[in-house]
Amino acid sequence: METVGIIAGTGFYSLPALEGNTPRRVSSVYGDALITSGNWNGVPIEFVTRHGVDHSVPPSKVNYRANIQALKELGIRKILSINVVGSIDPALKAGDLQIIRDFIDFTSGRENTFFDGVQPGGVQHIDVADAYDREMGEVLTSSAAEIGIQVKQNGIYAGFNGPRFETPAEIRLAALSGATVVGMTGCPEATLACEAGLRYASIALCVNPAAGVSDQKITMEDISQVLATCTKQVIDIFDRAITRI
Repeated sequence: METVGIIAGTGFYSLPALEGNTPRRVSSVYGDALITSGNWNGVPIEFVTRHGVDHSVPPSKVNYRANIQALKELGIRKILSINVVGSIDPALKAGDLQIIRDFIDFTSGRENTFFDGVQPGGVQHIDVADAYDREMGEVLTSSAAEIGIQVKQNGIYAGFNGPRFETPAEIRLAALSGATVVGMTGCPEATLACEAGLRYASIALCVNPAAGVSDQKITMEDISQVLATCTKQVIDIFDRAITRI
């Protein structure tokens, strides 16, 4: 059976359903990636938690190239991503889920390509119009529907550096660009997967209104409360989808 890669961030530091749970460092030309191997419903899984098991790696310091390259070298062809986000679209409430279809990259200073002219592969120009795999996104959506969980569609992810939250002006700019959600780790992960020739899908979990969308102050306490009640929904969707991916 084909091995599936899973990448997750804040609030997803382990996968309770993952049998085996054998973490190890996998080296690549871009550095080391910490990957946990196991089985989920009989499907072999390679799991990466972006910030480390103790949330010690800030978004701008995540070695995205090492993570994607290591998964590729382990034979992964399909990656499911979980992104914890703020909602720019006022219709998205805390706890809502959305399948990501496109992105706007507002990050800077990140190693964002395999084709930088220095590493193997030279300079190449890759079409990323379909960086997010439609078929895999549909599997996540249908799996959610079968267990009574609504997943909204056509998310547009705005990526910022972090670890600070965005300003209201930055969120207004992202909204004018058509973004529906905002996060700190979706870029350049999606495009690196595309450059590596991997199929990649992302489900976004909204945990707070972005700055200026409401009068609510953004606190990690509130975010943690949403994560505590809503991460199970994502896990339940994956539990059903993983054998179909």
